[in-house]
Amino acid sequence: MGHKLLLLTRENERYRQLLNSCHLPNTEILDDDPQGIFNADIWLAEPKLAAPLLPHAANLKWMQSTFAGVDALVKPRQRKDYELTNVRGIFGPLMSEYLFGYLLAYQREHRKYRTQQDQKIWLPGSFKTLQGQTLLLLGTGSIAKHIAQTAKHFGMHVIGINRGAKPTRGFDEVDTLANLTRYLPQADAVASILPSTPDTRGALNKQTLSLLKEEVVLFNLGRGDVLDLDALYQQLIKHPEQQAILDVFNQEPLPEEHPIWSLDNVVITPHIAAPSFPEQVVEIFTENFHKWIKGEKLSHRVHFERGY
Repeated sequence: MGHKLLLLTRENERYRQLLNSCHLPNTEILDDDPQGIFNADIWLAEPKLAAPLLPHAANLKWMQSTFAGVDALVKPRQRKDYELTNVRGIFGPLMSEYLFGYLLAYQREHRKYRTQQDQKIWLPGSFKTLQGQTLLLLGTGSIAKHIAQTAKHFGMHVIGINRGAKPTRGFDEVDTLANLTRYLPQADAVASILPSTPDTRGALNKQTLSLLKEEVVLFNLGRGDVLDLDALYQQLIKHPEQQAILDVFNQEPLPEEHPIWSLDNVVITPHIAAPSFPEQVVEIFTENFHKWIKGEKLSHRVHFERGY
């Protein structure tokens, strides 16, 4: 029996090219028109594009998300009568490059020297090393593990926060979100890589942000709603020595009128820390496709009740 595959991404042509060079036996790739949406049993899709079409997906059995974040598909009233898998394991190196790129630029005062260069000023600044500094990672999944490994390479002390405080390789200490307030005052750098769940929403709020060190660098790389952006704005005005590097937001693009754009101690990037590359997504999809036709358990399955 053949399979019908629906592509629902902003890069359908690229995906089609890549899939044509893979061996997908008895599989027809359908267009994302009403008929394709109705007939396809397998979807390769971006969650936000797929979510509104779920009511029309009469034959959907399995959806492979092209993103790690599947918030749009796990909302309470959404359908949950199909297998959902996402992409994992490819973002660790990319996130790590992003985080340490900015962290080192801050510690080594790249901006200051660039400005001094314009004025031909030769003036050594206050050099800081990552050795012995504490990195607090909210999340201990595959991305956080990779960042932790890189942090150890730089001689940092790494603390992880996860659901069950289970010890995780590469971390010096691990605890639960309930004890977050214990660790925030110790951290020289804090990075949230948490998924969006009812438990994680607003974890970084006015009260918890007020516990941060005076010279902390805060990264938000997971989901926008873990952080209260307005509270952070107020905090950063009062504490100009604190830095925030923000890649994810509740509303994307971040509205032009949000005052945080104009702060000197903030770097805003347009959700680019770890893009899903079609080549890597297709590799994960084809591996899962062969499991699917053999009736084997799929990799990177999403638990609807947990939300990731």
